[in-house]
Amino acid sequence: MEKRKLGNSGILVHPIGIGLWAMGGNQWGPTEDRESLSTIDRALELGIDFFDTADVYGDGHSEVLLGQAMKGRRDKFVLGTKIGWFDFDGDKGQSAYTTVEKVKEGVETNLKRLDTDYIDVLQWHVNFREPTMETFIEGSMKLKEEGKIRAFGVSSSDYPFIEAFFGNGEGDTLQIDYSILNRMAENEIFPFCRKKNVGTIIRGGLAMGLLTGKFSRDSVFDENDFRKSWKDDSEQREQFLKDLETVEKLKEAFPGENLAQLAIRFTISHPDVSVVIPGAKRISQLESNFGAAEKGLLSKYEQALIDSIVNPGGGRRIWPA
Repeated sequence: MEKRKLGNSGILVHPIGIGLWAMGGNQWGPTEDRESLSTIDRALELGIDFFDTADVYGDGHSEVLLGQAMKGRRDKFVLGTKIGWFDFDGDKGQSAYTTVEKVKEGVETNLKRLDTDYIDVLQWHVNFREPTMETFIEGSMKLKEEGKIRAFGVSSSDYPFIEAFFGNGEGDTLQIDYSILNRMAENEIFPFCRKKNVGTIIRGGLAMGLLTGKFSRDSVFDENDFRKSWKDDSEQREQFLKDLETVEKLKEAFPGENLAQLAIRFTISHPDVSVVIPGAKRISQLESNFGAAEKGLLSKYEQALIDSIVNPGGGRRIWPA
């Protein structure tokens, strides 16, 4: 597959990347560092070049692992990371990045964990508005001038916030939840990004694993897996069961199809998508995800089948912004 532009940044990436949240080791069940590093090695061999992490993934452990993987071959990686939630000031429930100096200080801690002198795409990880949003943008512009970052953007599903963030045309990328189960970005967000030439980084393309087809109403989640709330929380449980019904309809419509690959092909088939970042904790998951590239974009018939199950622009957000 041809590489795609990340908006105004000028950065080119393979349309299938990898998300490293699970490799942090504290929210997606158990992980093993050697297996995580081997998975990153395999990603490079396959041609994957965009790697997405954040300061809060494993309290920084995901960044540390990526830094180890990049050692001696930094030029092979397009590195995206995030700041905004990390509580280095001890002020619970608030963003610690309240001044340009603190934005720059925070990014220095990212760089230290990543063991690199620059970040390709720095992303704001929260919906905090004034004055924090303006502070992040100003700090990012200064970091660009200093060569510490190449591009910046935000991870959010809040359309009014997205409009405000990119209103003056400074940002480069938006990370947005988008999948067969959540097509709401098609309504306002994708047209806005097209107009502003904002690159889109798609998280949630597998809907936290729901679109792999491996879960059932009796599925059990590890104690340190945040998805256990799908069973413990009554509202999330109700949505989980509804989503399973949709997944069953997809299985019936596409018998014998690798559902995860179908879900990834769905995301990259949208013309406003730059890159999708499905997570993988092991090589087998990664190779399965990347198999979507070999199958190519959806046919008109496949797209129509999916549209008949989940209406364009429809569905439900699986995970908050």
